[in-house]
Amino acid sequence: MKIGYPNRQRQLQKLVERLGLSEQDAIKWHLLDLALTHPSISTEANYEQLEFVGDAVVRLAASEFLWETYPNQPVGEFSAIRSVLVSDRFLAEIAESYGMGRYLLIGGSAAQDRMGNQSRLADCLEAILAALYLSTQNLQLIRPWLEPHFQKGATQILRDPARQNYKAALQEWTQSYYKVLPEYTVEESGPMGDDQRFTAKVWFQGQSVGEGRGRSIKAAEQAAAQEAYRILVVPTQKKTQD
Repeated sequence: MKIGYPNRQRQLQKLVERLGLSEQDAIKWHLLDLALTHPSISTEANYEQLEFVGDAVVRLAASEFLWETYPNQPVGEFSAIRSVLVSDRFLAEIAESYGMGRYLLIGGSAAQDRMGNQSRLADCLEAILAALYLSTQNLQLIRPWLEPHFQKGATQILRDPARQNYKAALQEWTQSYYKVLPEYTVEESGPMGDDQRFTAKVWFQGQSVGEGRGRSIKAAEQAAAQEAYRILVVPTQKKTQD
């Protein structure tokens, strides 16, 4: 497969340099080009299949990192941390830090869709991970530049008693102390693709104790649970510590 136009190879080389890799590394350039081609450019030659592979690659990379870095952590902690490290939000932040969006070939109305930018960047990063993995059949082109982000994210997560899963943490707290579960109501408050498409409220003992918004119902409920956790749980933790 040939690179689409003369400047494309130079663009890909610049991205590789930003990742700290070299032209001499065993990179399959046609796969990297494909990983940076949005379906709006071609319905056949785009990053969708690579993204499918990349979803597994990023989970493998995160799992290896956690196993090697935190050998004394239980498996439950691994799962909680990994779920954040492989989330669209976290992956999009990594992609943005390397400016991957500027190398993405995208056309039509998709180029104007700013609302879908987070998921697009996350998909793009997963596709790039797949391209690099398939170039070598291992993680040698991935770990050097990806793991510093994993380390930063894991450190922040471990400092958070809720492990950034506020819905589960809130449920555990209400069950432990009151033997009841919080309840959620969700309304669609924005257009499809909007980062605040859904509005969720969490109810506890007949009162609304938190409200949040998000692109998905799950994200909105997590945001609502985070506010409720801050209002209900954090003060009791502080009293216990005092």
